[in-house]
Amino acid sequence: MMTQVILALAALAAMGGAQAANTYSIDPTHTFVTFEVPHFGTSTHRGRFDRKQGTVEFDRAARLGKVELTIDTTSINTGTSAFDNHLKSKDFFNADEFPTARFVADRFTFKGDKVVEVGGTLTLLGRSQPVLLKARNFNCYTNPLLRREVCGGDFETTIMRSQFGMDWGLNMGLADNVRLLVQVEAIRQ
Repeated sequence: MMTQVILALAALAAMGGAQAANTYSIDPTHTFVTFEVPHFGTSTHRGRFDRKQGTVEFDRAARLGKVELTIDTTSINTGTSAFDNHLKSKDFFNADEFPTARFVADRFTFKGDKVVEVGGTLTLLGRSQPVLLKARNFNCYTNPLLRREVCGGDFETTIMRSQFGMDWGLNMGLADNVRLLVQVEAIRQ
């Protein structure tokens, strides 16, 4: 689940809109990393990570950039504290030993001047795996309050939690696939 969140934030790396490399700070008040996982084929568990931080370096003209996103796994929030505590335990995120997950991306795919995919590496539970975030929406604009450029979009991917060693409950029928959704905005510095 956390992995999906990190991957989705990697998509933020695709933000930008300048003729040279610019640095953007991820806006935590307009960035949400959420996950969805099927629950025994009946319903869908959803949650989010409340604390995240990172930067994006982006050169739109050269179609190059880098994203570094860190997610605080102790900030998991499903709306149910007992479930949050189980997800923080060694059965899932092992948040005491691995309090952060990290997504680093350096591969952007464009269609015209829009970012359509961001590829990178997600590190969760001490294991790193490649992740590709697909952009469902992407745009840059001048924020009228900040008077600075803001770029962002909606990104998503599906990861297999077992690839990161998160295999609790698989033998009971809990799903391995986790859908990661990242709504992100970053502010040009």
